[in-house]
Amino acid sequence: MRAVTIRDEALHWDEHPDPRPGAGEVLVRVRAAGVNAADRLQVRGFYPAPPGSPPDIPGLELAGEVVELGPGATAFSPGDRVMAVVGGGGMAELAVVHERHLLPVPDALRWEQAGGFAETFTTAHDALFTQVGLGMGERICVHGAAGGVGSAAVQLAACAGAVVVATVRNPDHHAAVTGLGADEVVDPGEFTERGPFDVILELVGAPNWPANLQALATWGRIMVIGVGAGPKTELSLLDLMQKRATIRASTLRARPLEEKAAAAQAMIRHVLPLAAAGRLTVPVEATFPMADADAAFHRFGEGGKLGKIVLVA
Repeated sequence: MRAVTIRDEALHWDEHPDPRPGAGEVLVRVRAAGVNAADRLQVRGFYPAPPGSPPDIPGLELAGEVVELGPGATAFSPGDRVMAVVGGGGMAELAVVHERHLLPVPDALRWEQAGGFAETFTTAHDALFTQVGLGMGERICVHGAAGGVGSAAVQLAACAGAVVVATVRNPDHHAAVTGLGADEVVDPGEFTERGPFDVILELVGAPNWPANLQALATWGRIMVIGVGAGPKTELSLLDLMQKRATIRASTLRARPLEEKAAAAQAMIRHVLPLAAAGRLTVPVEATFPMADADAAFHRFGEGGKLGKIVLVA
């Protein structure tokens, strides 16, 4: 097979041996793979793949067709359309995925949308509902709402009956994010005026602090899952105490098999029915051939996008 390959901090379209599925695993012919910030960090040597994932093939999410089942794998059949969050290796013609991590692709999703669905919606759902328990009628601020995870979070929060305020730096995207379900879309410098918030989803990082604490309601929760604009900040522990606030943080990539399987089951129960009903979408900013991954990564790095950059086979 051929795969996007990291060599000397650059991307190449190289030949690799075809992977073989082991016990409980499935071989997938990849049709689409979303580009994520972690992929760019991996190319630069800052975010190595977890043990068991290809160290030199990026790609945290993929969609494709089942072509072969490993020993004991029974949940899917050859030809099934599937998508998944993976530790790496998604940007290839073939990839091996444990069957418990696979999600069926709803008919409503095209390949390029499915390629950008699994990581973004799993991350958003896990953060909002498993981690901080967003409830109906609560007020939430989603930072970086024009990105992949941010646009997913806006839609999921709106479907759950929350009041959604989204921050988006590019004014050209405000109307589109409103169309995804946000009650109000504002510049990042204006979100404190729209508080207090029961939940703040932090996808940007340091620039939003200490304003996050100022805008938080008493007993509010801040969930940190992105720090692309900077990971270090200073905050007042006294402010945290006075608000009786909770700050949580999480990543998805390096979780063990059982935790990822639990996240997949939550997606199957709560998110895929919404996608099948047409209530969720994946905005796709641009697609690139997988062999042209370098151009896709460059477009991702330019910023100002709405939704996903996706590689297609």
